Amino acid sequence: MLHETSSQRTRPHDRDSAVIALRTFVYINSLQPQLASYMGTVSQGFLPKPGDSCAWLEVEPGMAIHRLTDVALKAAQVHLGQMVVERAFGSMVIHHRDQSNVLESSQVVFDRMGTTARARQQCRVAWHEIIRGISPDHAVLINRQNRKGSMILPGQSIFILETEPAGYIIYAANEAEKAANITLCEAHAVGAFGRLTLAGREADIEVAAHAALSAVDRINTRVD
Repeated sequence: MLHETSSQRTRPHDRDSAVIALRTFVYINSLQPQLASYMGTVSQGFLPKPGDSCAWLEVEPGMAIHRLTDVALKAAQVHLGQMVVERAFGSMVIHHRDQSNVLESSQVVFDRMGTTARARQQCRVAWHEIIRGISPDHAVLINRQNRKGSMILPGQSIFILETEPAGYIIYAANEAEKAANITLCEAHAVGAFGRLTLAGREADIEVAAHAALSAVDRINTRVD
């Protein structure tokens, strides 16, 4: 009967980082006010401020995010805004006022994984739509479901967007807020799909929708 030597055994902390797959990586150089505030309502970590630089990273399997969070926080002076561990996927958000700190921390994580941002999955738009002049009943129901963001007013137009993977919704939300005077109602960025809901005047919503969809296109054609 053959016996493994200590050098042949694979201990949990020695597992090859190649088993970790990069699903999402998004770098935002300046968080917009509404998005930063929304992230603060859902975050259990250090709250981001408007203008902070931010990186959102999602991997599979989910438990691997613990190792990468440890690497990120020790690599540079950054704050951990959020860490979500699911069975399939794990995600973390790091932020800091200094963009170079966030970029350095992200690069060290990539080096540890043996990968680059080019390995991230492309963003697929699962659904997008503008609903014009929303009815009072519809607005009330959405408001009761979405307790983290701002409320929708009856008569406003709304833009809804669903992406896969989920984390890319954050970049779309930030670009939409830059482009138009809209209200951020929801930016759900964990799980299998991300969901964005914006409200405002019809003309503003059309501009924001174009900005959000253009942001998704840039994700698929550019590496941060």
